[in-house]
Amino acid sequence: MTITPSQLALGFIGGGLSSAAGATHYSACGLDGIWNLEAGAFSRHGDINLETANKWHVDANRLYDDWHKMIDNEKNKLDAVCILTHTPNHAEVIEYVLNKNIPIICEKSITMDVDESNNIRQKLNPKKNFFASIFNYTGYPLIRELKERIAAGDFGKIQQIHIEMPQEGFSRPPSIAGKNTPPQSWRLSDGKIPTICLDLGVHMLNMINFLTNEDPTEVFAEFSNYSVYKNIVDYVQMMLRFGSGMKGSLWMTKTAIGHRNGLTVRVYGEKASSYWYQMSPEELQINHLNGLREIVDRASNCRIAGELRYNRMKPGHPSGFIEAFANLYYDIAGALQEFRNTGTWSTPYVYGFDAAAKGLEIFEAAVESNKKQKWASI
Repeated sequence: MTITPSQLALGFIGGGLSSAAGATHYSACGLDGIWNLEAGAFSRHGDINLETANKWHVDANRLYDDWHKMIDNEKNKLDAVCILTHTPNHAEVIEYVLNKNIPIICEKSITMDVDESNNIRQKLNPKKNFFASIFNYTGYPLIRELKERIAAGDFGKIQQIHIEMPQEGFSRPPSIAGKNTPPQSWRLSDGKIPTICLDLGVHMLNMINFLTNEDPTEVFAEFSNYSVYKNIVDYVQMMLRFGSGMKGSLWMTKTAIGHRNGLTVRVYGEKASSYWYQMSPEELQINHLNGLREIVDRASNCRIAGELRYNRMKPGHPSGFIEAFANLYYDIAGALQEFRNTGTWSTPYVYGFDAAAKGLEIFEAAVESNKKQKWASI
């Protein structure tokens, strides 16, 4: 992929120092010297907004206390705007930015439900409006290596895929730099779709599509609550059926004590199976039909993971979450350049609006399944 040598100018809406992911986005977008954060409306709180701008070296003249003003003033200066506000605010921000025809990079989940996404779809012109969704877990080199090997037929026909994402934050909030970090208030209420599905689940569904190019056609879901935060869903178990005959499952929870973020990917095919665990992201285990167990890392005979872009430092010096995030920002830059030239993009690593909206449709079917306790079609 060829990327224009000149830097691309980026603006943030949300993502201040008090946010969950702002610092990650700032670090990742600048890691390869492609994106430069030039403007921002980082927080509704003036002190945090100013502190964020000072720390990230954003000129005071391009710091805004109102994101509407930022878009109006910066529309001809920015190559893209990254939407990092809380999910309940996404729809309003997306629509406003679309009207100004500024390329959009949007954190998951793009909206709260299907009604909101359908409303945006009516206003989005795919030939005019660039829209990239953030699904950063697919940026890990060994996940991309797995995708390549599945596509090459190394696993034969895929029969099963199982994704887990257990966390403990609702039972044991993490202590960061000596400070407790309880859940953000917006995560403690559910709309049509449980917030845990918007927070964790959309990543998991995207991972399945990323690896297999398939989405489920039927779901059976069970929702529960085990935390002190009542009236919300904090445990989800889902069974999945696919048009190809493949079966799968999702398990996500925020009450699994001992799991900081136990994202696990298991794929089972006719010829081989694989296991990848985010806490050991540099290793992909592949199990062959003849009984051989193979550990693949960036120093192995790789199809993808050995490329220079994934080896900012040589193997043996672990690459992790921020680097995976940076890989996606690299891909988005390439996709944006291609979109400007052709009106579309070809990289399989960047997902647009429709792919992100599909996850909302699947989870609304899951809500129906949980309610009726039977399989629901999508």
